[in-house]
Amino acid sequence: MLQIRNYRVADERSWLICRLLSFFDTDYYDDVKICKTTFTNGRVELVAVRGEEVLGLLDVEIDGNAATIDSIAVHPRAQRQGVASKLLHEALRRLPENVTSLDAWTRATQSANAWYASAGFSENYRYLHVYKDSASGDDGFESPAGLSTPVQAFMHAPIEFENELRERYSRVHVCRQYLMRL
Repeated sequence: MLQIRNYRVADERSWLICRLLSFFDTDYYDDVKICKTTFTNGRVELVAVRGEEVLGLLDVEIDGNAATIDSIAVHPRAQRQGVASKLLHEALRRLPENVTSLDAWTRATQSANAWYASAGFSENYRYLHVYKDSASGDDGFESPAGLSTPVQAFMHAPIEFENELRERYSRVHVCRQYLMRL
C-alpha cells in the first residue's frame, strides 16, 4: 500500500533514484542531483513510499507568503496512478495559512504541462533555457585570461528571442511558470 509521509534522511538514496528515473524521459533528463536539496526557508518535504522504496516525491520551499515546488517526481512504475496529485493535496494541506500562492517551473514535457493544468495551476510566465555546446561556436563568448571560451553553457533568455536562439543553438527549451492562487 502506498503511504504519503514526511521525507526522512534515510530516504535520500531512494529519493535520488526516483527523481532520476522520473526525469529520464522528460526535457529535464540531465537535471541530475547527487544529493537531495536542502532548504534554508520553510518547507514541506513529502515522499510516497511502498515499504521503504520512494515512488513519488514533492519538495515545496516556502518564502513568506509564496511557495515554490522545487522537485516533484513519480517513479515510472507508479506514474499515472494519482501519486503526484496525492502528494500535492497533502502538501497544500500542510502549507501555512499565510501562503497565498504556489508556483512551479517546467519545460515542454506534455504530461507535466497537462498535469499542472489539471491540478488547478495556470501558466503565468515563460522564458527560455538555452544550452551552448561545442558545436554552437564561440561567437559572443569571452572568458577571463588563461581560460578557453566555454565548451558548454546554460543560459536564460527572454521568450522574445526564441526564434533567433533556435537558429543558433540546438537545445532551447521554453520554461513555464505555473501558478496556483491559494
